[in-house]
This record gives sequence, structure tokens and C-alpha cells, in this order.
Amino acid sequence: MNAFKQLVNWLGQFSLISKIAAGIVLGVALASVSPESVSSISFLGGLFVNALKAVAPILVFLLVMSSIANQKIGQQSNMKPIIGLYLIGTLAAAVTAVTLSFMFPIQLELVANSASANPPQGIGEVLNTILFKVVQNPVEALLSANYIGILAWGIGLGLLLRHADQTTKTALHDMSNAVTGIVRFVIQLAPIGIFGLVATTVAETGLSALLSYSKLLLLLLSAMLIIALIVNPLLVFWKTRSNPYPLVFRALRESGVTAFFTRSSAANIPVNMQLCKDLELDEDTYSVSIPLGATVNMGGAAITITIMTLAAVNTLNIQVDMATALLLCVIAAVSACGASGVAGGSLLLIPLACSLFGISNDFAMQVVAVGFIVGVVQDSAETALNSSTDVIFTAAVCRSSES
Repeated sequence: MNAFKQLVNWLGQFSLISKIAAGIVLGVALASVSPESVSSISFLGGLFVNALKAVAPILVFLLVMSSIANQKIGQQSNMKPIIGLYLIGTLAAAVTAVTLSFMFPIQLELVANSASANPPQGIGEVLNTILFKVVQNPVEALLSANYIGILAWGIGLGLLLRHADQTTKTALHDMSNAVTGIVRFVIQLAPIGIFGLVATTVAETGLSALLSYSKLLLLLLSAMLIIALIVNPLLVFWKTRSNPYPLVFRALRESGVTAFFTRSSAANIPVNMQLCKDLELDEDTYSVSIPLGATVNMGGAAITITIMTLAAVNTLNIQVDMATALLLCVIAAVSACGASGVAGGSLLLIPLACSLFGISNDFAMQVVAVGFIVGVVQDSAETALNSSTDVIFTAAVCRSSES
């Protein structure tokens, strides 16, 4: 027993990020040395992701409802500038992707269609899906992790409960604190979970499947790095008038790393909530902005939709003028905001963008199949960018309002 306590105390001396880094290294090493043994520990990754997904819906619902209910009437809200940054950032991501695609045009070696899901047929279908998710039964929304519906019910009930007795507001606050405590425990298991995720991914896929599409993958990752390391810092500097990189690097390290391996913005909501608390941000703000960002702040998705669509255009030798490219930016940005409301995420929104150029759905779905091949890395990087940006923009607005 004493040895176990000593081990726990020794591990407590290291930061969570250093333990996650150790988990990544050990996962790669195990998959490289003994890939056949990975099957015995693969459940660790699934267990961690499922635990995050299980607690995230109820956490978002209670935190949003509690923060709005306990907000004093007339108190200033930071949500409008945060939403503005979300929209500007997503549009900037689409413009960056178009620019890089024009500078470095890519043609695809298409594969057989491997996407079985049905893509949306137009912007109207995307908006229709989002609208019906807003009015979904709250119990069903929680069970299916429909964050659009969860946000709608949380905000609605929170606004009405602002006029409730103080005892009711206190009870809501206590319940949200209790769920937050469970979240903290789950997050401490991240090194073990990421160890399992990394080992499984490396053992099952390796890197061979990505080599034939390395140019496409490089273009996607380059666009995401430009947004993460140049565009986002410029937007933060614009809001705070201070050095943005300490905030940007911390968000990438503490939010982006876990999002990269879980590949789920929803699963990363608890991680972002904890990071916002560590940054000492206003809880009334981040309890709403973080789940909202996981729903509408999709710069990475805008990049994927734009670059994959223009790759299809180049493959068919279709000429694109600047006006059509700008229209593609808008469509990609709007579609990306609805990516969480469409099964399959950003990849299945590619046919929607391809329709702008008269590309057939059959051809577009072959492009989607290519997306699934590079998705081993692309989807991870996209999620890391989307999720870390939620924290960065929230922190920027909170800090600018304090100065």
C-alpha cells in the first residue's frame, strides 16, 4: 500500500501534458515493437473517449443552464464578440485554403467509392437538419449527444430560471460543480487513454496508406498550421493588443493534443472547460462559448471542404474564376458551421461544395473516399485546430474585456 501511495505521489509531480507525451511515446513504441499485443490494450483508448463523450452532454447542459440562470439581469455578456471571432476565423480558414489551392494545385488519384453515408444535397438540407436538431426532445438530445439541441434547451431553461428562487439557482450550481468534479477525474485518465489510442492507430494504419496522398495531406496540414500559428494569433492580438503566442501555444498543447487523438470536438469539451478554468476565465462566458464553439467554430472543416473541392476541380480541369472561389469560401464557411449537424462531418459536405462547379455526386463521393484515407491524420489535425481555437477566441475576448 505504501509503495502504491509513493507511486501516486511520484506521478503527481509531473504535469498532465508530460504524462500525455509519455503515453504517446509508449503507444508508438508498443505498436512498433509488438503490434500483435496492441489488441489487448486497445480498449483503453475507447474507454477514455467514451467516458468523455458520456459526461460531456450532461456537463454542457448543466453548465449552460446554471451559468445563465445565475447571471445577474443586466450583466454584460461577451458572447457577441466571441461569435464574431468564430465566424471571422472560419471564413479566414476558407480563404486561406483557397489561396493555397491556387498556389499549389493538387490533382487526385481517385479510389473506389467507400463512403456509404448520404451527403446533404444543398445548403437548405444542412440548415433544415440544424433547425430540427434545435427542437429535438431534450432527453433524446442528451442521449444522442445533439449539442445543438442541448444548447438550445440549456439556454432556454437558463433564461427562464433567472427568475427562480435562489435555492433553485444554488442547486443548479452545485449540480454543475459535481459533474465538473467527475470531468476532472476523467481528464486525469488522459495519459492512459491516449496511450491506447496511439498504439491502436499506429498498429492498424501505420503510414503506408498516406504516402500516395502525401501532397494533398501536406496542403491540408499547411493550411491548418497557417491558421493555428498566424491567423489565430493575429485575431488574438487584434482583440488583446498583447503577445498572443503564450495563449496560442498553451491551447494547442493542452487542448489540441487531446483533441488530436480523440478526434472528437464533443469529447474535448470537458478538456476545454477545464483549461478555461485554469486560465481563470469568466465561467458564465466559457460555459456557453465552449460548447457553442464545438458546434459552429469549424475552421478546420472549412479548410478540408475547400481544399478537397478544389482538388476535385483541378482533377477535372475545370477553370475557376475569383468570384466563384470567393463564393466557395462562403459556402465552405456556412457548411462548416453545420458540420456537427451532419453525420460524417466535414468530409460528407464535400459533395455539397462540389455541386457549385457542376461536379456529379458520384465523382464527388470518390473524393470523399480519398478523404477517408487521409482522414487518419487530417481529421485529427482538423479537430485539434477547431477545439483549441474555441479556447483561444474565448480567452481573447475575456481578456480584452478585462483590460
